[in-house]
Amino acid sequence: MTGVVRDKFLSGKNETDMAMNELNSRRLEIDALRALSAIRQHGGITRAAVALGLSQSAVSHKIKRLEVSLDCELLGRKAGGPMFTATGEDLLDYAGRILGLHDEALLSLSKTTLAGRLALGLTEDTACTDLARILGRFRRVHPNVSVRTKVRMSLVLRAMLERGELDAAIVQLFSHEVRPTDIVLFREDLHWVKHPDLALPRDSPIPFLSFDDECFYRQWALDIGQDDVVLETIFECTSAAGIVSAVNAAMGVALLSDRHIRGEMHVVVERLPRPPALAYVVRRARKSRNPALDSLVSEIERDIGRHGSLALAG
Repeated sequence: MTGVVRDKFLSGKNETDMAMNELNSRRLEIDALRALSAIRQHGGITRAAVALGLSQSAVSHKIKRLEVSLDCELLGRKAGGPMFTATGEDLLDYAGRILGLHDEALLSLSKTTLAGRLALGLTEDTACTDLARILGRFRRVHPNVSVRTKVRMSLVLRAMLERGELDAAIVQLFSHEVRPTDIVLFREDLHWVKHPDLALPRDSPIPFLSFDDECFYRQWALDIGQDDVVLETIFECTSAAGIVSAVNAAMGVALLSDRHIRGEMHVVVERLPRPPALAYVVRRARKSRNPALDSLVSEIERDIGRHGSLALAG
């Protein structure tokens, strides 16, 4: 090897070593990425800290370390400005994929051989969340387990469980209806909501935007029994998206959970009674016990426990 060639080789090697050293000093820590994702999912550091079981300062410290490591700002810190910088938004896209592969790898390396068939019930609220990601990962890690999923209203799913048509279901119910055998995944508040342009009538029935007869929200609302509150159902829909659209069109009042309150919606606290709190639970059929179901329920519980709730997809 001539001197010139050797010098070029050594120069190239030094540049490669320097690049590798720089990459090694700029690490993406899993816990920091999880904290960043939780801030997006829950709408701020305070709520993310509660969901992760950490102090607010601990979450802030993780994000600050990540910003120092990457030499850029990830969170928007201007009052009234966006929650994330453009760089933060870009990293969030990668974070979702990195965390998914990380968790899937851990499950794959520790997996046991499972086989069989499972019948799982979901409500629309849970089917339209990142639960699909959890189920997809479970199928990849346990290819010999067939999971058939049915999406129905909560009352329908509860009846199917009683009849033995499902092995388990993730259902929404009022908090006071939770059974000792239920696995509580997370809780939410239920609210009366309307558009700011809608004025509630004083001397005539209040227009009510309702889910169908199989919805326990509707049953509770129509059984209020208060002399000074009369609801007139003017719109029925099985879809939360349809109810949200009707609220935004100022058609009437509706009962919606925290996750569906957005935009200009106004929470009504006067004239209408306060709705009960909600719980999302895993409920099993009475005699449904098998290793595949145990593993799936454990994965769902662990993943939701880590994030604090289920994020709406999309």
